[in-house]
Amino acid sequence: MSDTFAATHPEDPHRLGRSHWLRAAVLGATDGIVSISSLLIGVAAAVSTADIVLATGFAGVVAGAMSIAASEYISVSSQADIEQAEIEREKLALERDPEGELAEMAAIWRARGLSAETADQVAHELTQNGVLEAHLRDEVGLLELHSASPKRAAMASGSAFACAALLPLAAALLAPAGLIVSWVLVATLIALLALGALGAWTGGAPIVPAMIRTALWGAVAMAATFLAGSLVGGIFV
Repeated sequence: MSDTFAATHPEDPHRLGRSHWLRAAVLGATDGIVSISSLLIGVAAAVSTADIVLATGFAGVVAGAMSIAASEYISVSSQADIEQAEIEREKLALERDPEGELAEMAAIWRARGLSAETADQVAHELTQNGVLEAHLRDEVGLLELHSASPKRAAMASGSAFACAALLPLAAALLAPAGLIVSWVLVATLIALLALGALGAWTGGAPIVPAMIRTALWGAVAMAATFLAGSLVGGIFV
C-alpha cells in the first residue's frame, strides 16, 4: 500500500505490508510451541524420568531456535540474491534495448485488457518516473526493491521460537509427577488457540478458522510423537 493511498483511504486498513514480519513471527512461535511440546510429549511417553524429559526439552529449544534462525537467514538471503539477479538482468535489458522493453511493457498492458493506444500511453507514463521500478513491477512481478534483512529475519524467527517454546517447557517443569503429558498438552492447545487468534486478528483474517487450524495441527503433531515415543519406549526402554 502506498503512502498516498493510505493518506486518502484511512478507513481501508490494508495489512499486506505486515505480511513479512507477521509470517516470520507466527512461523517461529508456532514452530517453537509445536516442536517442543511434541518433543516433550514424545520423550515423556518413552521414559518416566522427568529430568530426562526436561533436559531434552531445553536442548530442543536451543537446537530448534538455531535451526529456524539459520533456515530463515538462508531463505531470505537466497530470495534477496534472486531478486538482485532479476534487477541486474532488467537493468541490462533496459540499457541494451529500451525500445524493446517499452514495447514489452505495452504488450503486458494490452494483455490485461487495455486497447493498443491506451496500453502504449500507460507504458510511456509509467516509465517516465522510475523506468526500472515500472519494469520490475509489471514485467518481473517484483513489488519491493528493498528486501528484508536476513540477519533481522533470522533473529526474529529464532527469538520467537525460543520465547514460544518456553511455554510448554514451563508446563513440563511445573507439572506434578506423572502429569507432564497432560500439562504440556493443555498448555500447548491453549497457546496455539491464542496464537491462531492473534495471527488472524493482526492480519485481518477470520479468527475462528485460524484458531481451529492452528490447534488441530498442533494436536496431530503431539499425538504422532506420543505414539512414536510409546512405541520406542516399549521396544528399547
